[in-house]
Amino acid sequence: MSEKQAYLIDASIYVFKSYYVNYGNYTASNGENINAVYGFTRFLTDFIHKTKAQHIACAFDESLESSYRNEIYPPYKANRDPAPEDLKRQFKLCQEVANVLGISTYSDGYYEADDLIGTLAHHHQKQGFRNHIVSADKDLAQLVGENDTWWNYGKDEPMNPDLIKQKFGVYPHQIADYLALCGDSVDNIPGVSGIGIKTAIHLINHFDTLQDVMDRNKEIAFLSIRGAKSCQKKIADNLDQAKLAKSLTEIRTDIPLENIDIRRKRINTERINQLFDFLQLGPMLRRRILDLQKI
Repeated sequence: MSEKQAYLIDASIYVFKSYYVNYGNYTASNGENINAVYGFTRFLTDFIHKTKAQHIACAFDESLESSYRNEIYPPYKANRDPAPEDLKRQFKLCQEVANVLGISTYSDGYYEADDLIGTLAHHHQKQGFRNHIVSADKDLAQLVGENDTWWNYGKDEPMNPDLIKQKFGVYPHQIADYLALCGDSVDNIPGVSGIGIKTAIHLINHFDTLQDVMDRNKEIAFLSIRGAKSCQKKIADNLDQAKLAKSLTEIRTDIPLENIDIRRKRINTERINQLFDFLQLGPMLRRRILDLQKI
């Protein structure tokens, strides 16, 4: 197993989580709420102390309405409420916190954080790194290679491909295909009408890929699943729908990035102190951050 470890964090999830956790009343020197910033700063600090990460990146979503997936399918993620203005403001501060901690940050108005992480994961796999995809989003588990993990930090232990199979019913390389069949209500992806989670898992386990499910759909009628004949008709009648869904569920790994170096940089003490003075975060957290320089 490789000694080189890359930690790729789906940062937006942990910003949202921090925003809705009651840490008390944390405000910056200008009086604005910074609960999300405080929680996210604690998360990153604890994470580095725990993992000793030397190669680490945070990817942030910039918009829920302007990604290339919305061009393919306008209702994509349309079921989500817009982030409160207060939270949008704190997102920028969270990116600044990550930067002053020496962490490479990535965001883009056209590509989602998933695609930025996918590109970083693909690059570092080729460089012999063991990737740790840090997220609560099952979509990102599709990026996990043989020696990698998907890690819902704070809830579960890191999961390798076999554990992912136990949790979701399919292996990492099958997750995009599985979601294309049954849909994903979280992202407002319809999938194939009438195909539920259990049926999708059964089909993917039997045929291995969505392409094989579509190409060999006549065989479905003879499978030992409930409603096999009607299932076959649903697939045959909705091949275009399945292809559309796959274009939404599959994470890109070829996004052009200006900088792909995710080595953790040395902390700039002056910038840390200036930012923390503005955020009015306490001396204990500040000391824990400065201690990161010893890791």
